[in-house]
Amino acid sequence: MAKLQQRLEQKQVLQPQQILQAAILQLNAVNLEERILDELEINPALDQVEGTNEPEEETADDDDLDWDQDYEFEPPNIYEKKEYKDMPLPQKKDFVEYLADQLDLCDFIPNERAVAEEIIYNLDDNGYIAMEMELISDRFEMELVDVIGILKKIQTFDPKGIAARDLQECLLIQIDDSKHPVAHKLLLEFFDDVANHRYDQLAEKVGCSEDEIKKALDVISHLNPKPGAGHESAETISVIPELIMYKRENNWVIVVNDSWLPDVQVNREYVDMLAGELDKKAKSFIKEKVDNAVWFVDAVSERRKTLTNVMQEIIKRQPEFFQGNLNQLKPMKLQDIADEIGVDISTVSRSTRGKYVDTPYGIFELKSFFTEGMITTSGEEISTMQIKRLLKELLCEENKQHPYTDEKLKEILNMQGYPVARRTVAKYREQLHFPVARLRKQI
Repeated sequence: MAKLQQRLEQKQVLQPQQILQAAILQLNAVNLEERILDELEINPALDQVEGTNEPEEETADDDDLDWDQDYEFEPPNIYEKKEYKDMPLPQKKDFVEYLADQLDLCDFIPNERAVAEEIIYNLDDNGYIAMEMELISDRFEMELVDVIGILKKIQTFDPKGIAARDLQECLLIQIDDSKHPVAHKLLLEFFDDVANHRYDQLAEKVGCSEDEIKKALDVISHLNPKPGAGHESAETISVIPELIMYKRENNWVIVVNDSWLPDVQVNREYVDMLAGELDKKAKSFIKEKVDNAVWFVDAVSERRKTLTNVMQEIIKRQPEFFQGNLNQLKPMKLQDIADEIGVDISTVSRSTRGKYVDTPYGIFELKSFFTEGMITTSGEEISTMQIKRLLKELLCEENKQHPYTDEKLKEILNMQGYPVARRTVAKYREQLHFPVARLRKQI
């Protein structure tokens, strides 16, 4: 017989305003403008503040100005909307936004949607999930089997193979076992043999002819092992920085570049209507709209605050870079910033992905300031960016008739004080888009 039990437990539940704040934070400036305009259209309790978007130009005669007085001028916002409103910007979505749009086709409840977004925002550059499912399960207080079920739905998204946990799963997602049963069997049961090119006895193990094995291997060779790579277009596109930095009296000033966006506020008439006598249905409708308006205004304000806090901490942790030495980036992780400003690492990820800052040294993506670290043989901690830069120089200056192998590159780097392994050299070489030595050889 079942017994009634009472127990006390803590659960992490995402409030609607938290979900909204996360959604607003991840938008870039152009998409944020679209979101604001959409919200103004659907929510009557939200108003645009008149006169803040494009203020009227004031003129004054020279005689009215006191030229003996010292005036302090703020630098003009060179990204004001009026400068590019007649020149359409290319509407490009980054890869994560492209995947997030596909979430709308799934019937996720709010908590499942939050888990799905967490998975998407933790995909690495190759499209693999870079976080253990158990950690997501614990964070959202969900059963592991339910989290994996959400992952399986995301794995049906385009491009095929996305959100896989390893290479084998990535390739299996892309294979239709009804059309290519031999190829599917090779990946499912004999993946190690295929990955290590042990083809000699493969036909005998699988129980197929050599021709069938060759056809299956040909099918496998046309699968994409990195479904997330190569989705950022290399062509030149217009970028509107989220932040503008300039120096004033040797101090960095950070300006959130959103002055050209519509400024919004809660409609006071709707707030006043709540205090009046209304029937239950009307009052519920107005309260819902007012709450949504308040949350939206707060989310936009919180976005400004978070972007500023993240940038301030980046400046603090990268002093040499912001003194003009652009080759001196210190090792820094997203978690470092998250711990310092007291937010979750996913918040920092949303703040830096696809967001740019305009500095006196050029325009940089916020994500580019984060690099891994390595301890040299002299005990100094350096950024892996320095090793990649040196590796690129070695590859560019090598004798193309006798290119360096990964083992030789490892030896050269070790001699110069960088204790890297051969597989690390291979990883950095691939990230720099250099093929193996055999393919770099020129006659």
